[in-house]
Amino acid sequence: MISLTLHTMKEIKIVVQGEHVKFVTDLLDRVGATGYTIINSVSGKGHHGFHEGHLLFNDTSSQVIVFTVVPEERVEPILAGLGPLFNKHSGAMFVTDVAVSRRDHFLAK
Repeated sequence: MISLTLHTMKEIKIVVQGEHVKFVTDLLDRVGATGYTIINSVSGKGHHGFHEGHLLFNDTSSQVIVFTVVPEERVEPILAGLGPLFNKHSGAMFVTDVAVSRRDHFLAK
């Protein structure tokens, strides 16, 4: 049996309106995140009330979650980049500790 070693990283979940996904993914690319996952049409209740997950007009009218895993030193640039977005628009961000077995997959080359 092969033994796996775990490495501490940070997982960032970003909840925004679909119209802001490109802003978020461009930021993640610039900061050096090696990948991200996008979940469209998210439902939930928050500070601005309940949000339906179904499409009203197109995919930019519903909420989206973008999540990524990065080394700790990439968290602060992501926070700084998202500041202007969250100053003008609704959204949320969550940062948690995670452990990954394939650290090299999450490090920019």
